[in-house]
Amino acid sequence: MLALSLGKSAVYAIVNLIDKWTQAPLSGQTTTLNPALDDRQYFDLMYQLLDIGFALIPVLLVLHLVWIRGRNPFRTFGLDFRRPGRDVGLGIGLFLAIGLGTLAVYAAGRAAGVTTAIVGSALNEYWWTTPVLLFSALRHGLLEEIIVVAWLFDRIGYLQQRRAGLEPSRPGSEGGLRTWASGAVVPLHPAAVLVGCAVLRGAYHLYQGVGPGVGNLLMGLVFGAVYLRYRRVMPLVIAHFLLDAAGFVAYPLLAAAGLFGT
Repeated sequence: MLALSLGKSAVYAIVNLIDKWTQAPLSGQTTTLNPALDDRQYFDLMYQLLDIGFALIPVLLVLHLVWIRGRNPFRTFGLDFRRPGRDVGLGIGLFLAIGLGTLAVYAAGRAAGVTTAIVGSALNEYWWTTPVLLFSALRHGLLEEIIVVAWLFDRIGYLQQRRAGLEPSRPGSEGGLRTWASGAVVPLHPAAVLVGCAVLRGAYHLYQGVGPGVGNLLMGLVFGAVYLRYRRVMPLVIAHFLLDAAGFVAYPLLAAAGLFGT
């Protein structure tokens, strides 16, 4: 699964960082998060939507794999609307806390010369530009939080328990897999899973420079801890969507304020 999605992205991001670093100082380079894909308006729109749609295929595959093994993936991962108030409140809280931290890490990385200038969007201004940027933000929220947190915590937990000799055919019973009430498998060594997944998150952001890699590693530690505490991925998806939506749609305002692209 990782080879089809974010694991592949991590490998490319590391190679891309080395490539950039050996060409010129990172401080003099620019990374565009949402580039135009065609000069013609409606072909650009089609390419943008295709890019978003195909990027979500690994998410659908994860949900399918969980479903065919007899579990409801939405309930298992807490990707539902059973607790909207708490999910939204927690998501907004994470957005505010991580957002401020992201700006601080970005500024520090720029000052240290180890982070490229980030351009949130280079799309031309069309009627569809803002909706596409919001869809792009949702794409990142779903892809990263479902795969790097919900699925990977569950999968590694399963492998840890199988290695410990626990029986998958008797979940919740003596000698069987240990699961939460939602049905997600409990990691036997949560700290190791937390750190490993956070490192992966940081790695696939290294194409932006060292600063965003470190910042996303820290974000991964916070998001993973929140998931272990509340056992729901929905607040993480909400927070991630808000973070990217602010960075993409509000990019011109942030750049004018000197927060990005400088």
